[in-house]
Amino acid sequence: MVELPGVDPRWSAYLDVPSTAGVDPAGTVNRWHHLDNLPSLEGVQHGTLLCVHGNPTWSYLWRSVLAAGARQGWRVVAVDQLEMGYSERTGRPRKLADRVQDLENFTAALSLSGPLVTLGHDWGGVVSLGYASRNRENLQAAILTNTAISQDPNLPIPAPLRLALNGAVHRAGTAGTTAFLDTTLALARPRLAPDVRTAYRAPYLRASRRQGIAQFVADIPVDASHPSFATLTGIAEDIRSLDVPVLMLWGPGDPIFSDTYLEDLTRRLPHADVHRFEGASHLVAEDRDIATPIFNWLGRKNDDDASRVSSDTFTPLWQQVQERAGTESLAVADMDEDGSVARSLSWRELDARITALAGALQGIGVRPGSRISLMVPPGVELTVLIYACLRLGAVIVVADAGLGAKGLSRAVRGAVPEFLVGIDRALVAARLFGWPGTRISVGALSTVRSRALGVQHSLEELASADAVFNDPRIEPDADAAILFTSGSTGPAKGVVYTHRQLSAMRDTLANTLDLRPGSALVAGFAPFALLGPALGASSVTPAMDVTAPRTLSARALADAVSAIDATVVFASPAALRNVLETADSITPRGAEALGAVKTLLSAGAPVPTTLLEALQPLVPKATLHTPYGMTEALPVTDIDLEGILAATNSSVAGSGNGVCVGTPVPGAEVAISPLDGTGSASGKPTTTAGITGEILVRAAHVKDRYHRLWITERESSRTSGWHRTGDVGHLDADGRLWVEGRLAHIIPTAAGAVTPVGAEQAIECTEGVGQAAVVGVGPAGTQAVVAVVVPASTTRAGSLATESLSAAVRQAGHSTGVEIAAVLTLPELPTDVRHNAKIDRTKVAAWAGQVLEGRRKRRP
Repeated sequence: MVELPGVDPRWSAYLDVPSTAGVDPAGTVNRWHHLDNLPSLEGVQHGTLLCVHGNPTWSYLWRSVLAAGARQGWRVVAVDQLEMGYSERTGRPRKLADRVQDLENFTAALSLSGPLVTLGHDWGGVVSLGYASRNRENLQAAILTNTAISQDPNLPIPAPLRLALNGAVHRAGTAGTTAFLDTTLALARPRLAPDVRTAYRAPYLRASRRQGIAQFVADIPVDASHPSFATLTGIAEDIRSLDVPVLMLWGPGDPIFSDTYLEDLTRRLPHADVHRFEGASHLVAEDRDIATPIFNWLGRKNDDDASRVSSDTFTPLWQQVQERAGTESLAVADMDEDGSVARSLSWRELDARITALAGALQGIGVRPGSRISLMVPPGVELTVLIYACLRLGAVIVVADAGLGAKGLSRAVRGAVPEFLVGIDRALVAARLFGWPGTRISVGALSTVRSRALGVQHSLEELASADAVFNDPRIEPDADAAILFTSGSTGPAKGVVYTHRQLSAMRDTLANTLDLRPGSALVAGFAPFALLGPALGASSVTPAMDVTAPRTLSARALADAVSAIDATVVFASPAALRNVLETADSITPRGAEALGAVKTLLSAGAPVPTTLLEALQPLVPKATLHTPYGMTEALPVTDIDLEGILAATNSSVAGSGNGVCVGTPVPGAEVAISPLDGTGSASGKPTTTAGITGEILVRAAHVKDRYHRLWITERESSRTSGWHRTGDVGHLDADGRLWVEGRLAHIIPTAAGAVTPVGAEQAIECTEGVGQAAVVGVGPAGTQAVVAVVVPASTTRAGSLATESLSAAVRQAGHSTGVEIAAVLTLPELPTDVRHNAKIDRTKVAAWAGQVLEGRRKRRP
């Protein structure tokens, strides 16, 4: 055997295994090769992992698990299945049933006993599940990486497997050449190191050694006539009663075992913990560190669910709609570009439309728990659709178009919706990217276009259906929504809310902002565009693209306020900036309408005090609120302009130490997990004033979990009962929260950890500076602090700041205790695509490092 990188030579072992049943003649003894970390095991043994590879890998796939297991006190045994790796070539074709029996023969010969955990990949996942199902007595848990347990007869098998099964390709591609092996190894993301690729190929250098690869491919049950079909079907049904803990670690970029197969597995094993590694592919064990989460999961302590805050009362989100259904007053409206109301529904009409659509959706198979991806702009149509889905217990999946095509595709595929409702553009994307789900168009399409886009129904058709709605019982703690984050700090995450948690969010907003039934609001910020009916408030969507906040003009805002005599306005900071820039378009009538607004709320990103002060003359009677929150918990704290000015000028709070976002909203608690010397938030929760650390939140309206992101969820909830926000800040002596940046944006300098927002705020108060980003450049622990500013005057992209500007910026940073090493300028700073307001400091830092090294001067 060749030297194997990452494998202790002591782990390699051979075992003669008597065959007790199956394809082998009676009395047959087969020689198995396996890797066993028992010689390296440290301390007490907690149990044994039995690892089963697929095709065309071998036990080498599990080397990281073997190494980590030795350190964690777990024996790890990774087999080479017969005909594969360095195990015996028996010359007898082996079917799925034979391979399950083979594994039982091997464990009996090795005298493996419980507690036992199975771990499988590819067709080794099927074999391991077959073994697990038949050997439950000592089974402690089951772990799976990319695999499949069932094939939908209405769908073709994956294209790579169809090609490998093709008669003209099969023999030459699998055994005659190394094509199948090489193609599989090429799926690694990133590319395998040359010595690792050599190790994978080592047992398969000759055609005679590759017969098992060909046999494995030939054993894929493409239909009911295949000899292994009954075995596969039996295993798929048997695991439904598997009641041990299950973990699934998945590479969603797998061209073979896609999220469709993950969805099938989670339906059969609904209690499973799942984590999808965005960017990972078929060889997820090579693409990502799976060993750490495996042993964290195996060693996890039971979560203290008793510490989770829960609302004692529950009224469904749609209750106000039903209570007001007897009135003809306006409930929801959309504005047209010319300032008129384009479409509106009274409360009676809204309730009738919701009930009718819910019945029609039931008629096409939507049931409680069905996931429905909604790709319809905020407005009347989406309002009816969302409330209809919630009424019948379906789970709405909402991913903002601002994520871009790639981010949106990741989100939709990850949620694996059963139904997808979209406008024309969304349906084209669904066809182009192969998004899952029965497709439903908003308007009626021609037969030709429906066929081209794969559309089976339209909302227009469903609305006209004479369907009876059978009102199901909705459990308060059932899933209600999967709402995707902005993606500004990595791939967008699906945030799962239950019906109880959504209702708690509604109640918190109502109590915080005194929003009562009968209020009238303008929804220019997507997260709030659909809460009007839940609050019993008349609501209007202004003429804008809600997914592109900068499209809200002052004229459009004034027209929307005037249309319903609104007293409350929701808008993002980017939208409000454009309102200011277009303020000269407001008519006298619009100005009068804005003058009656009592509350203006802006959220989604930090709101500069200067922006609020400039806005105040447009809404002279309004209190300007800037609540702090995130997709996972909204709102968390609240403050108004008067409170911000008081806090900034307070000797207690001081200035230059972040953005003051106020005190916790009713029912919410905030604490700080202090930073250690490396900038990690490792301290116990505290409410002591002046301590900087990660912001922790506890409230009834905090999300339930992240969708299929077990590792992320575990990290965010590792402090029992608290959600770790990933934001950094501190509390002052008056209990106000100050946000200092993101945990990921902390700058680890030689003098200690530096948070960016305080210095940025001070720099933006410097004459000649419009906007600033403070980032770190260089190795962690010794990073230099760099300020990248947008000067008030035009500047060349990527240039060093003038001497006078540089001196002023350095002085501003020094006033907050931050020593700035270099000052660069840009015409504008990159921001996230969803809010158009959050500075992408990661991009800025990468660009600044390249500029200072003299390698690149293009804008980030």
